[in-house]
Amino acid sequence: MLCELVSKKSAEFVIYKTDYIRKKKAYKVIAILNQLLKKLKLRWKMLVMILPLVIIPIFLVGAVIGYISNHHAYLGITRTSKDDLEHMSGFTIDLLQSHHQQFQVYKQDKERIFRQELAAFTTLSYNLVEAQYRQFNAGRIDRSTALNEARSALKKVNVGETGYIYAMTGDGTLKVHVAREGENVYNEKDESGRYFIREICKKARLARPGEVLYIIYPWRNAVLGDQKARNKVVAYRYFKEWDWIVAAGGYLDETYDNESFERSSFDLLKEKIKQKKVGMTGYIFCMDSKGTFAIHPSGEGKNFIDSSDEEGRKFIREMCEKKSGWIRYSWKNRGEPTPRMKIVRYDYFAPWDWIIAVGSYEDEFYSEANKIKWRIVAWIALLTLIVGCVSTYLVFLAARIFTGPINRMLETIRQVKRGKLDARMEVNSDDELGELGAAFNRMTEIIQRNREMEATLAQQGKMASLGVLSSGVAHEINNPLGVILGYAAYLEGKMKEDDPGYRYIHEIKRESKRCKKIVQDLLNYARTPKPVLQETDINALLEQIVDFAANHTDMHDVKVVMELEKGLPSALLDGDQMRQVAINLILNAGAAIGRGGLLKISTLIEEGHAVIRFSDNGSGVSNENLEKIFEPFFTTKEKGTGLGLAITKQIVEQHHGTISIESELGVGTKVTVRLPFHPEEF
Repeated sequence: MLCELVSKKSAEFVIYKTDYIRKKKAYKVIAILNQLLKKLKLRWKMLVMILPLVIIPIFLVGAVIGYISNHHAYLGITRTSKDDLEHMSGFTIDLLQSHHQQFQVYKQDKERIFRQELAAFTTLSYNLVEAQYRQFNAGRIDRSTALNEARSALKKVNVGETGYIYAMTGDGTLKVHVAREGENVYNEKDESGRYFIREICKKARLARPGEVLYIIYPWRNAVLGDQKARNKVVAYRYFKEWDWIVAAGGYLDETYDNESFERSSFDLLKEKIKQKKVGMTGYIFCMDSKGTFAIHPSGEGKNFIDSSDEEGRKFIREMCEKKSGWIRYSWKNRGEPTPRMKIVRYDYFAPWDWIIAVGSYEDEFYSEANKIKWRIVAWIALLTLIVGCVSTYLVFLAARIFTGPINRMLETIRQVKRGKLDARMEVNSDDELGELGAAFNRMTEIIQRNREMEATLAQQGKMASLGVLSSGVAHEINNPLGVILGYAAYLEGKMKEDDPGYRYIHEIKRESKRCKKIVQDLLNYARTPKPVLQETDINALLEQIVDFAANHTDMHDVKVVMELEKGLPSALLDGDQMRQVAINLILNAGAAIGRGGLLKISTLIEEGHAVIRFSDNGSGVSNENLEKIFEPFFTTKEKGTGLGLAITKQIVEQHHGTISIESELGVGTKVTVRLPFHPEEF
């Protein structure tokens, strides 16, 4: 007992140890794969992880599609084959119907001709009776003789093989008849139970003079040996003077030609049906509702009502009972080792009480399907391979598409890290990456705005200090400058222009004025007043400034062209400050253009803003200087203060507008000022 327990525990320990080792190996493989994945770039990670998820389903889908396609191919071919059987069945019924209708037309023509012949016999008989009546009426013969002569004449007229002429009175008494003369047949019935003699008598007495009437009724003449009733046609006229109904009758079937014509036509019809092949070995056969084959390759004229298939099913009897439908049974032909399943479509042709059947073996149905099966397998394998390759390429492309924006984002982040805060991520999608890029751009904009705010605050501090300094400097400097200018002007007035000291006095005066202007510009830049907004016509303002600036020495050799937008709305502006802006820009352009230059001033409306554009063909500004053009005290002129454009930009921005410069060395400069029509909205 103890040994068994020890053995059991040992076995459990071995199983546990084996399982532990197997799991440990599995974990080790997973750890190695994780390490490899960690070392891969994001693009290759996507390939390694996504590609199997794409390729495996493609192969599975290919296999499923192949199976479904093959299945549907079988179903389609079966449906097509069944449709062919139905078509062949319908075609056979159409042939029979056409044959039947042709002979119906033929019989109707014969009936029409027969009626005409009976009408002629009736009219002839009527004329014979009428002739005897005229003899009697003329007194040449007595009534009895006239009646006997009329009877004798009527009996001599033959109608077809068994037809004859007869006459009877209006009460149904036969006056002339081959066998029943003198009998009253008023209550005689035909094979359907109709009182046809009564009908003849009533209609004859109501007929118009000279009118020939007809009646058709089924009649079986036992004297002639008829086994079944035949349709008999009778034409009759009423002879009122003797109350005679003169009639000529005959059987319809005696008017038809002999059966050889119909038999030969029917033989041709059978040959047509027999020649129609169904598949490789199928055929069409016809039988009546009792199971006797009328058309069959080998069993014509035989009765197969009790025939059974290999399973003992009486399929012929079933077809005869159901009349129409589908039937499937196993059948073994002579010389075949095993039975094969046969499928038959059968329909009922009522005019002849026939069942038309079209049959074929199922293995012949599927022979083409088997060929298609291997074609489908080959094509599915090829398509799966192609789709797999295309999918691999698309996954690789998708990996590039996904990782490309990430790499560009990383590059932008590196630029921002290096201090280039104006770098922006390109956002061209609305997905998570686009959202991340937009968020990063907003973050850098906030950082940049904070930096700009810090710079602005620092600048404002500097400007405040500059304002205090400039006020003190202006006060301390303007007084001595005023004294210098006063004495210089006094001395200039006392000296003649040819005096050697006159030039020095004039230079002292000019440079003193320049110092005063520098101090004034410094004050203007440090303490630019808040604009006083009024409705201002920008076009009129520019025209005034151009007229004023034309007198400046820098504008003497410059041609000014104005292209002002007609109907430009008035804008809320500080007119004096805008004049200072325009004068600064016009005089700067005039200084840069030189002799024979052109300055074009234009206005227009653009995106709800008034745009003023100053374009010249002067020397232009280099790209290096363009970045510093609006900085205070930066100038490219020999005697410039560098405050003109700085003040101009400050005024434009106080109007919530923008100013930009585009320039190319040797080509010219274009300055664009954009001003809102209603700055208070901003």
